[in-house]
Amino acid sequence: MAKATGISLGSVQRIWRAHKLQPHRLRTFKPSRDPSFAVKRVDIVGLYVDPPAHAVVLSLDEKSQIQALDRTQPGLPIKPGRCQTMTHDYKRHGTTTLYAALSVLDGRVIGRCMQRHRHREFIRFLNAVEREVPAGKLIHAVLDNYATHKHPRVLAWLSRHPRWTFHFTPTSASWLNACMRSPSSLTKHRPVRSTERISPESWGAFSLPAPDTRSSSAQRQGRGRAVRRAREAATRRGQPQILEGPRPKKAPPTNPTWDAQAADLRLPS
Repeated sequence: MAKATGISLGSVQRIWRAHKLQPHRLRTFKPSRDPSFAVKRVDIVGLYVDPPAHAVVLSLDEKSQIQALDRTQPGLPIKPGRCQTMTHDYKRHGTTTLYAALSVLDGRVIGRCMQRHRHREFIRFLNAVEREVPAGKLIHAVLDNYATHKHPRVLAWLSRHPRWTFHFTPTSASWLNACMRSPSSLTKHRPVRSTERISPESWGAFSLPAPDTRSSSAQRQGRGRAVRRAREAATRRGQPQILEGPRPKKAPPTNPTWDAQAADLRLPS
């Protein structure tokens, strides 16, 4: 714009700042066309603000197509003057689907990882949540309008469990589902450099949040193997095994000509 108008870049910035204009920013919007938007919004927000007595309010959501990636070799840890390293290439171990149920009252999350994203897996997850919630309490579940949630078998399961009540968000208004933030927070706060090794047998018992201690131990084992290999190589070459502690400082190089010139330039004491 500065080139097109023939003024300086600073002048353009001052004009934009004076009129509170930010052309580089963009916001998207998606209005809901659900005719029952107001009724559904009041219903869901009412559950969050004033939940019913002797009831549990759960916000259900799923995150599909999660890639299980693994690095080809462990990286080196962070140290003074050097950042943590990570290999560029990786190995694929398939994908998984995360089902999560957020308790609005105390923030507790019930999570399960399953291989597929169908009504069968969703019913299995509902059965897991059913076992977690104490008996005698009503369950109000907030869900979006995904087709799996309205499958005939899911609705049949709902009729066999009278303490459950589904509250669907309005069309194009999934932001009313509080659990949608949980997978996003997991993706943002979980270190990308971590190495997850979850077997298919343990997918059904996975819950959020899960402490990750495998990555550091794998790195320690990798460093230990590297140190042992270096010691064995030094032993074969007959070199001293100075592999730990600070390295000795090298003596500065000496030159007879430089020493003689330095002696001549010294001031008399």
